[in-house]
This record gives sequence, C-alpha cells and structure tokens, in this order.
Amino acid sequence: MKKECLCPHCGKPYSCYRNPTPTTDVVIYEPRLGVVIIRRANTPIGYALPGGFIEEGELAETAAVREMHEETGLTVRLQGLLGVYSEPHRDPRLHTLSVVFVGQPEDPQALCAGDDAAQAAFYPLERLPEPLVFDHAKILADFADYLAGRRSLGALDSAYKGVN
Repeated sequence: MKKECLCPHCGKPYSCYRNPTPTTDVVIYEPRLGVVIIRRANTPIGYALPGGFIEEGELAETAAVREMHEETGLTVRLQGLLGVYSEPHRDPRLHTLSVVFVGQPEDPQALCAGDDAAQAAFYPLERLPEPLVFDHAKILADFADYLAGRRSLGALDSAYKGVN
C-alpha cells in the first residue's frame, strides 16, 4: 500500500510502501508420527507450525528448509507447495504472507526445539495441541484435505536445488 510519509530529517514528503512481510511455514509430516508442532517461546504464545521470515535475496524454499533446521533440528525435504496464506490479520503482530510447504524429515529422531521454539513434537492430526496460533488450524485442515486426495500440492521453484 502506497502511503505519503514525511522525512524525519528534512520534513519533505516521499512515497513509502507498507506491504505484507513474507514468511514461510512447513507442515513436516511423517506418516507414522504425524506433524511437527512447536510450542512458541515468544508472543503470540501457543502452538504453531514451525516457520519464520524469508530473508532478502532468499528463495522461499531455501528459507523454509533453513527455518525448519533452526526451529526443529530437522533436515527437511520439501514435497511441494500447500498454499499461500495472506489474510491480513493472520498474525496479530503484523500483516504477513506465508508460503506454506509440505515436507518430510530425513531423520525424525533428530527433532529438538531450537531458536523460537520452546518445545517441538510430532502430533497425530486427530490430536493436535491447543491453542493453535495464527491461521495454522486452517493450514492443517488444508493439509488433511491434501492427505485425503481433495487437494494437490503445487510445484517448487525451479531455481530451488533441494537440501544442501
């Protein structure tokens, strides 16, 4: 959104933009164990999919793999794009736009909480912890639709080379 701002130094007007902040989340799924859910260490407090901010110059896929390792200790192979979630109030802190992937852990036993996660664990889809923050209940419902064959995954960016 374009907005007219005033320079705090000289007082002259200039155009500034307030756009959604890009983030990424991953539904890490292991059929025998369920999905990885973290308990957040920071506000908003609650349970969430692991995820985080995409850095400038970074592919969403690369950010997703990096964030998964930082928050869960897992090396994740992305399977495809579940969707893009951009409802303006999905994050109470600021307007974010999340690129959400489905991924599979290379070694599920390596799961451990890290970075912004106070706890990380696998949960069956039928017994998710509460409260789920952000719009993660909707994302997980969409993932359940994918598992049931009612939704498909999108392709990964062709520039993405996989786990390094």
